[in-house]
Amino acid sequence: MTGTFWALVPPIVAIVLALITKETYSSLFVGIVVGALFVGGFNPVASLDTMLNDGFLGAIADGWNAGIFMFLVLLGIMVALVNAAGGSAAFGRWAVKHVHSRAGALLATFLLGVLIFIDDYFNCLTVGSVMRPVADSQKISRAKLAFIIDATAAPVCMIAPISSWAAAVSATAQDLNTGISGIQLFIRAIPYNFYSLLTIVFVIAISVMGFDYGPMAKAEFKALQGDLGSLGNEEEQNNPKASIWDMLIPVIVLIIFCVIGMMYVGGFWDGASLVDSFADTDASVGLPWGSIVAVIITFIYLLCRRVLSFKDAASCITKGFIAMVPALLILTFALTLKNMTGLLGAADYVAGLVEGAAEGLFSMLPAVIFLVALGLAFATGTSWGTFGILIPIVLPVFANAPDLLMIGISACLAGAVCGDHCSPISDTTIMASAGANVNHIEHVSTQLPYALTVAGISFVCYILAGFVRNWILCLLVGVALIIGVLLILRGRQKKTA
Repeated sequence: MTGTFWALVPPIVAIVLALITKETYSSLFVGIVVGALFVGGFNPVASLDTMLNDGFLGAIADGWNAGIFMFLVLLGIMVALVNAAGGSAAFGRWAVKHVHSRAGALLATFLLGVLIFIDDYFNCLTVGSVMRPVADSQKISRAKLAFIIDATAAPVCMIAPISSWAAAVSATAQDLNTGISGIQLFIRAIPYNFYSLLTIVFVIAISVMGFDYGPMAKAEFKALQGDLGSLGNEEEQNNPKASIWDMLIPVIVLIIFCVIGMMYVGGFWDGASLVDSFADTDASVGLPWGSIVAVIITFIYLLCRRVLSFKDAASCITKGFIAMVPALLILTFALTLKNMTGLLGAADYVAGLVEGAAEGLFSMLPAVIFLVALGLAFATGTSWGTFGILIPIVLPVFANAPDLLMIGISACLAGAVCGDHCSPISDTTIMASAGANVNHIEHVSTQLPYALTVAGISFVCYILAGFVRNWILCLLVGVALIIGVLLILRGRQKKTA
């Protein structure tokens, strides 16, 4: 079963079950069990040993995962502190006075998501906690909020030269004899990253047009009736002493120190340039580094402001951890399932698919790479793992066609982001659900038609790019298609109504 289609069966089982049953934990666990049985040759003892040692313990003990777990807990504590001090409620009152439309609330969420481009985890949880009261005041469903958060997380990070994603891509491509540095390769690939760029266009267009389709339309209709789709447990303290700054200052401090943390870990203060420090950083160390400093400063700031007693502030440590338990549990299951997929040799199977595709019509190859990357990221739930697998394969394929190299790399990156955006077992998708405090499967099912719409148009753009090799023309065609499709869907919706 190793290195064959069977390597993708465990995540496919988990995804199908999750979409059918709406039960995330049990579906992921069944996928893990299926993967363990495949690896262990259906021997019960060997399968159990694989599931525990190589699966769960491997996911928890991994240094990168441990750093991300710590970062999530610290963000949970930060959110709990701000909520307990009344900062969130104060920001909500301010937003009600200054944001007067649903489109304004959606575009404000989008803008904040674009501004926080350093890391997708950081983006999801920060934007979610800040914009929930704004979205609630305009009766925007949590599913729609989660979509905006998710759409401005990975897609924005993938076109930001200074981000943890740029660092990951640069590190992957750094030693592959391309003649340019990894970060230069990343920057040159940005104009052809059609999925990321067109997702931004899609979010703006659908926010301005003011309509929805598919399951999202149902969620929005329920929200207008008062059912926002929140999971609850969001008690906000209406502290008369609190002000909007009790929300903004902690968020600003968090952003500043997370950036400093990533620069520090990347060696900026040891002489590395700003770009190199981000290229060489480790987000699993830099983000916890910055967030723990931000939590300490926020703790002291709120005590000095006397909007929070020491006892109440201390209790936020456990409250923040408890609030993150569902996200941590889903993330642990998802990472364990990825380990099972890795043990089954999914990378080898997909590598064979790409190499086989290279023998066909060469100009169509970027579009094929986009689909392969999308499928792999969807099945495994990891965009970083996807481009880590595919970039070393894609580069030699275009060794004799340098004009197609950047298009092929961009197709790989765009497909990885798209698959990550669609996948129920993606860590970024999980974080977006946690940020909006919405049922995870509801977020996936409402977002999927939107992501697939952009994916289909991106696929057309990559077909065109393989022949014309002009990113401006291809992007203009993509923007026109986005607007045209949305106008057609809105027209049909009006006729149906």
